[in-house]
Amino acid sequence: MITPQIRPSTGAAYSRIHGVGGYRPVRVIPNAEVLNWIDSSDEWIRTRSGIAERRWAGPEETVTEMSVQAAGKAIAQAGIAPEQIGGVIVATVSHLKQTPAVATEIAERLGCGTAPAFDISAACAGFGYGLSLADGMVRGGSAGYVLVIGVERLSDLTDTSDRSTAFIFGDGAGAAIVGPSETPGIGKVIWGADGSQKDVISQTQAWDTAFAKDDAVNGAGDEVKWPALRMEGQTVFRWAVWEMAKVAQQALDAAGITADQLGAFIPHQANMRITDAMIKALKLPDSVPVARDIVETGNTSAASIPLAMERMLEAGEAKSGDLALIIGFGAGLVYAAAVVTLP
Repeated sequence: MITPQIRPSTGAAYSRIHGVGGYRPVRVIPNAEVLNWIDSSDEWIRTRSGIAERRWAGPEETVTEMSVQAAGKAIAQAGIAPEQIGGVIVATVSHLKQTPAVATEIAERLGCGTAPAFDISAACAGFGYGLSLADGMVRGGSAGYVLVIGVERLSDLTDTSDRSTAFIFGDGAGAAIVGPSETPGIGKVIWGADGSQKDVISQTQAWDTAFAKDDAVNGAGDEVKWPALRMEGQTVFRWAVWEMAKVAQQALDAAGITADQLGAFIPHQANMRITDAMIKALKLPDSVPVARDIVETGNTSAASIPLAMERMLEAGEAKSGDLALIIGFGAGLVYAAAVVTLP
């Protein structure tokens, strides 16, 4: 008996980003306000990180609401209807419900019908991870268009008394529509993880520890300690500077693109000094615009790349059709880099 063969699933020959959108919370937190929390100075914060201010979400600016607003802009720019979306991927580490995935609520709010919807936890590399998954879905034939969202409310996980992290994090959402293309629009995604350094950036304690009923953990009458983000800044800095420049170069090589052919460099907005070091390591020409959204937005983790991409396009620093090198890296330690065509 001849074993029957499964019919191959075929999709688009290539994929690309068709639209991008972002949402930035209303409340602006300048460095002057941060100085009420920690013993520091505006000059020290700017020198160490490049950050002048960040946005923090208000009570109504939930992970869902920010995502819906960003996605609406991306869908409009792509020129498609919500019901054409065949998948919703949400990258976040700050949706505080374990289940259900916030992607399901977002898909329902947007009117995406029965599109598969799921969350991924890949920290600051989350958007790149989502982009790789979306590319595979479109080219594999399981979806015509995929909505990829990076969204964070890191203010919920910020310890304002921690001098090493209180000034870093911000909130926001960025979204992109990935769909079919007649020419390659998303290069090979170079992604990975170094779990040996998983503790370099982490949550201070697990939820079950923070809210344990056991008196041995939280003594009777003790105040519950809310989990927050912690980071070994110097270790992260060294790793990002030396290792991520190599990953960025691998993405360029995989796409067959040289640095001087780029129309933009859009790294994760982690630290201005890291960005400058990567520019030097890649020998990026002065003619290539570089995203520096961190100055006004802070580190928004999974949201930082699409937010920076939107800002560069709106400001005219980059234009539709340009090639951009994107790279995200963060807790895990995880990373993802690729060359993409801007929408």
